[in-house]
Amino acid sequence: MAGHSKWANIRHKKAKEDLKRAKVFTKLTREITIAAREGGDAVDSNARLALAVDNAKAANVPKDKIQKAIDKGAGKDNKEGEIFTEVSYEGYGPGGVAFILEGTSNNVHRTAGEVRHIFSKGGGNLGETGSVSYLFETKGRLEFATTAEDEWPILETLEDYLVDVELYDGRAEVMTARDELMAVKNVLLQAGIPVESAELVRVPLTSVDVDEETHIKNIELYQKFEENMDISAIYWTLASNEEFEQKYFNE
Repeated sequence: MAGHSKWANIRHKKAKEDLKRAKVFTKLTREITIAAREGGDAVDSNARLALAVDNAKAANVPKDKIQKAIDKGAGKDNKEGEIFTEVSYEGYGPGGVAFILEGTSNNVHRTAGEVRHIFSKGGGNLGETGSVSYLFETKGRLEFATTAEDEWPILETLEDYLVDVELYDGRAEVMTARDELMAVKNVLLQAGIPVESAELVRVPLTSVDVDEETHIKNIELYQKFEENMDISAIYWTLASNEEFEQKYFNE
């Protein structure tokens, strides 16, 4: 996981802000809709919905959009007749870099076709379910702004939990066991730390080093997946290379 946040931070600075904001809102509202559909619209008794709503509020999603997403999932307001389904795809990019893509779609055949096309055009290939998932483990990830100059204050707050903390550009990323995500979030909130996002993510168990040309091809493939509105999370095994990435994004 080392280097992931730094690379993401570089990437976000270069992203088109309007597209980025639209994708964040789409991801969060679709998650709310699915959570409400599967577990009901009562936030107090639906942990997944509560987490989704908290994440949406932290991202400044308007209250009316949050409520509309809840109502849509509960079947109270779905004039468009759309039903979103969770989707997941696995495959390889150039140089044997493994990719897992997750998201939601109202037309799984369309999304699968688009993903296959992006893989193929980018020098990779779409694989079968399970073809690369064994290369990742699921963990909890929390992010928030911080003025801490090192990780020790955060580690002391979370002394009862096994966590990894990474600081970058005034922000903190805390990685924890998947079944301790909510407990860690609650401890941080009780300590007065405003958690901006808390979610389950896939963390690579191994990383792949490639030459500069292949490294850049994988970054470009990643960016193509980012442009797809149905894909909300992208995980890969590409080893971080700050020299290649700084050179690419500063050109």
